[in-house]
Amino acid sequence: MPRPRVYVTGPIPSEVAAAVAKDFELLDQPVGAEGVLSLPSSRIERALFELAGPQLRIVANYGVGIDNIDLDAARVRGIVVANTPDVLTDATAEHAIALTLSLLRRVVEGDRFLRARGSWSSGLEFMLGRSLRGSRFLVVGPGRIGLATGRLASALGADVWFARRGEALLPLLATADVISLHVPLTPETRHLIDARAIAAMRGATALVNTARGAILDEEALAAALVEHRIAGAALDVFEDEPHVPKALLGLDNVVLTPHIGSGTRETRIRMGMLAVSALGDMLLRNRCPANAVD
Repeated sequence: MPRPRVYVTGPIPSEVAAAVAKDFELLDQPVGAEGVLSLPSSRIERALFELAGPQLRIVANYGVGIDNIDLDAARVRGIVVANTPDVLTDATAEHAIALTLSLLRRVVEGDRFLRARGSWSSGLEFMLGRSLRGSRFLVVGPGRIGLATGRLASALGADVWFARRGEALLPLLATADVISLHVPLTPETRHLIDARAIAAMRGATALVNTARGAILDEEALAAALVEHRIAGAALDVFEDEPHVPKALLGLDNVVLTPHIGSGTRETRIRMGMLAVSALGDMLLRNRCPANAVD
């Protein structure tokens, strides 16, 4: 029996690549594919579906977010879309807290200072930061990752609040010391944190984004940071990746990482194996995978 044909849109860990090669025929282009293993950086749209052909049955996305996939076009063609929930929750929540602490305790700023051979002594007023303990920590989007981030912040002594979908956001933003973003990117959440939302924040507010870059109006954020209308920002995601707005690069009150929220080797392998399992469910076992997107 011929093995199902699968197109992988980019490089994947060797362990995951071996699992794909074990059960599927790998294609170097989408033409003729019955399944696609898509990286979050790949746009999966109508043109790819048409190029693949009518036999395409499933797109397994290597990530929990699915904003890179044209769901309407997939639905019209009867193509199942699967993602990788749960397995990256803890890693991403850890990274959100790591960014928060790096920003509040000025870890990256201090590292840059020493590497620039700055003159220093341990004075009592030197490079003071803030503690997470006792801060009001607002989680915008209490899904799996948001709830896990809230639990970690609470364990470190923060007073954790949650902003749920449909809830009035501006009054909550106005009282938070730390705001951590965890909503999915949808038409409704694009630029959810815009100039108006940023204007509602306090001067001591620290903003953290490990969700999707387009949730945040980067131009409005940069202006607020330059003018010190908020205390700082820590960003793992950007609207036009891999481009990072130039205005953010020279600011000391910003911590930047290159979309590595789920970036532990163990997590990336588990994500890949879950995507491979979804391909197997659909193409080998002829059943809809449990992690199919509704």
